[in-house]
Amino acid sequence: MGVLNVTPDSFSDGGRFVDVTSALDHAARMIDAGADIIDVGGESTRPGAAPVSANEEMHRILPIIEALVTRGARVSVDTSKPEVIRAALGVGAHLVNDVRALQSAGALEAAVSGSAAICLMHMQGTPSTMQEAPTYQNVVDEVTAFLKVRVDACVAAGIGRDRLIVDPGFGFGKTLDHNLELLRGLPKIAAATGLPILAGLSRKSMLSTLTGRTVNERLAGSLALAFAALDGGARIIRCHDVAETCDVVKVWTAVRGRGGMV
Repeated sequence: MGVLNVTPDSFSDGGRFVDVTSALDHAARMIDAGADIIDVGGESTRPGAAPVSANEEMHRILPIIEALVTRGARVSVDTSKPEVIRAALGVGAHLVNDVRALQSAGALEAAVSGSAAICLMHMQGTPSTMQEAPTYQNVVDEVTAFLKVRVDACVAAGIGRDRLIVDPGFGFGKTLDHNLELLRGLPKIAAATGLPILAGLSRKSMLSTLTGRTVNERLAGSLALAFAALDGGARIIRCHDVAETCDVVKVWTAVRGRGGMV
């Protein structure tokens, strides 16, 4: 899954792809490099990020999603707002990637219809507050329990399990130790939910703590985390550096002797 942020304030690439032409060019490069899914986001969810209106979010992303779908790309919309979910699905988005796990009022209802996949992510707090003092008794157990509750809510609402993906939410209301515990606990989350796991670790601030590298110097660390996530059972890797991450997937697949990604 290649990241396409059409925002002025995302932590890694904010402002680089805010116009349609540059966004589509970048998406084309990621697809050529091996991305199976392009994840389009119009609102930053970095720590401390300010919210944007649904209208502004739709203005940023809908022309890009529609153009990518027309070109035959598989597109994910990174949003939590029901209006944006409906609009994105209306122009052909294939996946709803929601950091709030369809908890916003009306979001679950917006996602029920159709056949789009749904990714449910765990986040403690909100983007503006989530990194102030994240606390858990047992982060793996608590994240797993939350994801199971949200899966059950989706199934009860009429969303088939075959449409669901879960994401433990690395960096979303977690300290470095929490992130590392979650990474080690991925097999438990996979077993408990019985669903594919999406892992988003690319260029995350935990790498600054571990390596001292700035955001654009974290390629090696991101690739190491991708390999670890695959080993833990992740089946979708959300990343900025697509070509290099695809190489990791190929090498991991060869090393583990498996037939490929699910």
